[in-house]
Amino acid sequence: MSPATTDAGQLDTVALWCGALVAVASAAGLLWRITRALHHLVRRVEDAVTGWTGTDEHPGVMTRLDRIEHRIGAIEYQLHPNSGSSLRDAVDRVDRRTAQHLDP
Repeated sequence: MSPATTDAGQLDTVALWCGALVAVASAAGLLWRITRALHHLVRRVEDAVTGWTGTDEHPGVMTRLDRIEHRIGAIEYQLHPNSGSSLRDAVDRVDRRTAQHLDP
């Protein structure tokens, strides 16, 4: 064989190796994308769990809901008349005094 001629078997071998290289590179790229997506998903789930349970700096959902319930309870206490110490009682007293001053 002269150096200028090519053998069909050698071309087949080179084509086979190129195809194998492309297949391996494609599989590696696909695996990388799947790994990245799973990592992103795990981070989001971890963030959700941390948000629910809370950290040292930030309280969790149940702690925040408990605080909100206490605040709402304090507001409701002020909106209903009781022994005279609620905001509603104060408004009623001012209303009665105003009405006394306006009545002839």
